[in-house]
Amino acid sequence: MKLNKLLSIAAITALTASFSFAGTSSMDFAKKYEKECQGCHGPIHQGGVGSDLRPKALKKKSREFLAETILNGRDNTAMPAWNSTFSKDDATGMIDYLMDWKNTVELKLDFDAVHKSWTKLADREALAKKYPVDKNGNLQYKGAEVKNVKDITFATERDASLVDFIDSTTGKVLSRHKAGFAVHVTVTNKNEPRYAYSISRSGRLTMFDIAAPGQPALASVQVGQESRGLAVSPDGKYVMAGNYNPGGAVLCDAKTLEPLKVYDTSRVIDTDGQIGPSRVAYIADTPYGPYFSFALKDAGHVYIVDYSKPDFPIVGDVPNIGKVLHDAFLNENEGEDFGRYVQVASQGSDLMGIVDQKTMKLAAKVHTGEKSKPHPGQGSSWFNKKMGKQLNATQSMNFGQVVIWTSPDWKIVKKIKTAGGGLFVGTGEDTPWIWSDCVLGKPDKYNEVYLINKETLETDRIIKVGKTKGQLIDAKTKKVLQEWDATQHEKVAVNEKAFGKEKILPMPDKVGAAVKDPVQPRLLHAEPANHGKWTMISEWTTGRIGIYESETGKFVKYIENLTTPTFTYSVEHRQHIPGA
Repeated sequence: MKLNKLLSIAAITALTASFSFAGTSSMDFAKKYEKECQGCHGPIHQGGVGSDLRPKALKKKSREFLAETILNGRDNTAMPAWNSTFSKDDATGMIDYLMDWKNTVELKLDFDAVHKSWTKLADREALAKKYPVDKNGNLQYKGAEVKNVKDITFATERDASLVDFIDSTTGKVLSRHKAGFAVHVTVTNKNEPRYAYSISRSGRLTMFDIAAPGQPALASVQVGQESRGLAVSPDGKYVMAGNYNPGGAVLCDAKTLEPLKVYDTSRVIDTDGQIGPSRVAYIADTPYGPYFSFALKDAGHVYIVDYSKPDFPIVGDVPNIGKVLHDAFLNENEGEDFGRYVQVASQGSDLMGIVDQKTMKLAAKVHTGEKSKPHPGQGSSWFNKKMGKQLNATQSMNFGQVVIWTSPDWKIVKKIKTAGGGLFVGTGEDTPWIWSDCVLGKPDKYNEVYLINKETLETDRIIKVGKTKGQLIDAKTKKVLQEWDATQHEKVAVNEKAFGKEKILPMPDKVGAAVKDPVQPRLLHAEPANHGKWTMISEWTTGRIGIYESETGKFVKYIENLTTPTFTYSVEHRQHIPGA
């Protein structure tokens, strides 16, 4: 669908040509930026996870320094080296493009345009009748691919634009669906877990029936040009998606995916008192009340929507949390306060803002350390028996550090050193550890995952995967507890095929030949699966997901033939996590 059919154009002037730079370079800099850079640096170059790349900010630095940054990256940040795909002329050309860039298009979220994109892909009611599921998620028909829909884990193949559905009791990939460029996250309907929803960075929201054979897509809607956040109300009635561009959130019917309301954030007041657009970062539901909350990334606010009231109003506006809001997770204190507090990362202010959904006010700020840039991902929350307190944890992007604090008194109890900056820290009730990746560390360290004891808050074990072998290492004695074959394999080529009104990619039934020149594995995102027995870790660079024993950390096997796997989501595990 063309952009002008989706979005209301508030102002358009002539666009700067993107081929007019840098000697022999033939790169289309605008397209390259949109595909590779926009996710971290923003659709109008305003920064976020990455630096502000608007001309005013760049003029403070030399062109040579900026070009060198593109080619060689920056240690302990999210900025990778691009020298494998950029020549020197390409890097110089990109700097010219950025230095001369003008924000010529201002986009506003438009309900009518979003609603027109709503498309039915399959008959939900007919599938539910033909392939019944009982109230506990057990499939009630012969020939079912799994016993229970909660046995399924979702996985993202980012650069292949795929969302995968995996039998987490065996590791078998059941199906792979085209669901928009760079699928960012997939979540489930906790009230009716047969229904799943994915959001892509290209703004496509898709609904699936994971109980039916092949996990067919039921409907889709184009909610924006670039999107991130996604949540489903605990009562199973509503799903909300968040946009970076045009800024805002879209509320849909969770049974049909029909858009119901948009929340435009093209004109909000930021932390400096200026009026401008804001991206929407995290979105979370909560069992605490009939609320969705979402962060205005560039304005430092959190909005709280009450979906039980007519017209789904914003009933809370919590300002002055910090600069550059990003992801969030909820507290898991047992009792009436379960899911009451949203813990949102402010990456521009190096803190976790604690939003109280009872008072609709900011309860506290947990300062994670200068230049730490917190990134909790799915976050971790657990009860520490030794302390008698609920603990919570976040990663730090800029250096190897996991920060742990208490709730509801919000005091930091420990900062644990790891091998490098990370994006995700996860845990589950069947593992003694929180699992912390080092995916933003240096290449000789981003192949490690730290297993931090939830009681002692010390690193017990380290998973380290090399180019040919993997190791489970005792962190204190450095003794190798297990070693396994980590030979990398070429992906087996397969062709897309039609599946109803959508496109799917079959899963090869064999692995390819051994890779002659293996790469350093880049490990990220640990997710409990298989009734808590396993933990899945994605390997971005090798195209596979490693499966490990949750209780011991020992390697079990690989799921191969994938393309840049990132996010994983276990339906069973997330059923018990508020806001996840």
